[in-house]
Amino acid sequence: MRQQITIDYDEFDSVNALQPDDRALIDSAMAVARKAYAPYSHFSVGAALRLTNGLVVNGTNQENAAYPSGLCAERTAIFAASAQYPDNRDYDALAIVGLNEDGEYCEASPCGACRQVMIEYEQRQGHPMRVICYINDGRVRVFGKVADLLPFSFDF
Repeated sequence: MRQQITIDYDEFDSVNALQPDDRALIDSAMAVARKAYAPYSHFSVGAALRLTNGLVVNGTNQENAAYPSGLCAERTAIFAASAQYPDNRDYDALAIVGLNEDGEYCEASPCGACRQVMIEYEQRQGHPMRVICYINDGRVRVFGKVADLLPFSFDF
């Protein structure tokens, strides 16, 4: 039997079209992307995770010569938030921005491992976590829930 999956998302022509709190989240991800440790790939990623209380926790990709010992920006932000605020694991939105070796912002989308971690946190909190991905030329794609990025997640 053939099945079909439909994914809903919003795409904006400019980060300026976002609501102010989402624009601030993208701005935070852009700023932190410049602090990433990416000496091997030369592809820096910044992530900004907003908790439902408004607090923002940033993360960057952290590479290591002993690949794959590094960690992606998305998981860095989520794990940092979970460790620093264990009583507030209630996440509203995660913004993700790439930075290429020419210093230009570019598209970044979560890898499979990050999507799995993100969906487990979303499931655990019992409500959607929006994902805001910077695309090229200032455009932005907003997913209403992590499940749209990983429809067949691993679960026990």
